[in-house]
Amino acid sequence: MARSERLLALIQVLRRHRMPVSGRALAEETGVSLRTLYRDIASLQAQGAPIEGEAGIGYVLRPGFLLPPMMFSVEEIEALVLGSRWVARRADASLSAAAEEALSKIAAVLPAALREELDSSTLLVGPPRARQDRIDIGLFRAAIRNEQKVQLSYEDLSGRHTERVIWPFALGFFEEVRVVAAWCELRQELRHFRADRMVEAVITSERYPRRRQVLLKEWRAERARIDNKTADGN
Repeated sequence: MARSERLLALIQVLRRHRMPVSGRALAEETGVSLRTLYRDIASLQAQGAPIEGEAGIGYVLRPGFLLPPMMFSVEEIEALVLGSRWVARRADASLSAAAEEALSKIAAVLPAALREELDSSTLLVGPPRARQDRIDIGLFRAAIRNEQKVQLSYEDLSGRHTERVIWPFALGFFEEVRVVAAWCELRQELRHFRADRMVEAVITSERYPRRRQVLLKEWRAERARIDNKTADGN
């Protein structure tokens, strides 16, 4: 591995850790000797990387340090292109526009060779799903960010309508449908709501009383219990 690639790999490892990591652990994860690791840390610090710590205590990369896009590999460029194209074709209008704008910003600062890889990518995204939503799914992204309740008019599989107040905390994009995960005040439990069955949705001025991270943690625990129960049943 070239030295520049090794230093980049070390930065990426440090970015994954929020707490100080020992030099020995960093050396093992990056596949170098402890002596080389210390030299690489010193080299990155000399180049301006905000790495704090010392031998025997551990090292941590201060938040906010950004790597220039020119450090992307070809496969990373392909991943960015494919992901951005998928979002541009499958997400709501504002998120689609944001994906295209983000990709153009990345292209503007890439070296010529990598910019050519981006422009000539042959990774394509198929046509959008047949089902169309009756509401702007971007509304739920805003509600999740601000932890606000949503007044929802919902239609079930049989065509029956119900009025609900929900606490949305996650949004799932699937091939055929988009699903909002939320706490339902009517059912007093975590529920999933398909966007194509939503008749009307309005963000209320009321914040829900529990943090979205807590709701997401409970949802994951519930999904894990269901998966374990299904596996035991098999």
